[in-house]
Amino acid sequence: MKFIDEVDITIVSGKGGDGASTFRREKHVPFGGPDGGDGGSGANVYFEADQNLNTLIHFRGKKIYKGDDGGDGFGSKMNGASGADLIIKVPVGTLLKNKDGDIVADMTGHNQRILMAEGGRGGLGNTHFKSSTNQAPRRSQEGRPGTLIPLHLELKLLADIALIGRPNAGKSTLISVISSARPKIADYPFTTLEPNLGVVKLSDEKSLVVADIPGLIEDASEGKGLGIKFLKHIERTKAFVHLVDISWCLDEFEAWESYVTVRSELLKYKQELENKREIVCLTKIDTLTEKELKKFQDYFEYNLDKKILPISAVSGTNIDVLINLMVSAIEGVKE
Repeated sequence: MKFIDEVDITIVSGKGGDGASTFRREKHVPFGGPDGGDGGSGANVYFEADQNLNTLIHFRGKKIYKGDDGGDGFGSKMNGASGADLIIKVPVGTLLKNKDGDIVADMTGHNQRILMAEGGRGGLGNTHFKSSTNQAPRRSQEGRPGTLIPLHLELKLLADIALIGRPNAGKSTLISVISSARPKIADYPFTTLEPNLGVVKLSDEKSLVVADIPGLIEDASEGKGLGIKFLKHIERTKAFVHLVDISWCLDEFEAWESYVTVRSELLKYKQELENKREIVCLTKIDTLTEKELKKFQDYFEYNLDKKILPISAVSGTNIDVLINLMVSAIEGVKE
């Protein structure tokens, strides 16, 4: 499924039905007694967040979403039917913005529902205008029009952990091992062309959501490579797992430069990302000797002043340790 994370749409709530100006025959009342029913209310338009969606592709090709109009009133004081509410489903993490770019709603929870456009009120029938001086009112009300609202929808994926790193660092392989996600995996850069979400099941009651973010290269924050398009999906995550592929590096300095490149692009995009928790993993370690691996690990730990985790998604080395570190990282972040 193609990944789309921004769309422009227009929503229109339903028009209220018109009130009726009908009469029943009554000998003692000129023209007969008024018996016009009220018009029904127009449909409201709601947005609802759905955790089973992770793209806005279902909005492609349709730009206007209109609720049903209310039915007109009838004689014998029969009211018109109200229009059925229109419920528009969006992925969890969708921002709804008005034409000025202001956020009017942030859909952050599954089944969260918000009323965005209220339907027009139905018009009153002529029974409401009967008085002692006007026994046969011909007056009734038209239904009020619905509300037209242009909106910009922007998806920023909600995940607990973001897997980041240069292209082909092993992010897709890792997410396929720790979750049920099945991204495309190949031995060339930019295999991942869109974010993938995977749910890591910890127990029957507990899980965490991991996002595989397409590879970052130098000047990604300025649009190079896959660029800024996917950097925004990192913003909401509680922590990073930064994967550094050391299988191709001639020495620890080259691996360190790879790490620094990705890290600097994050901070050029948004300085606040510096405060997020980061788990640094050296990946694709199977071809290295213990002595070679230790040299890489010691260098990173010296420069970062924290423990670095060597992993292999292929052999499963330290994958359980990594999952435990992920859990600890997100549990240490205040909601």
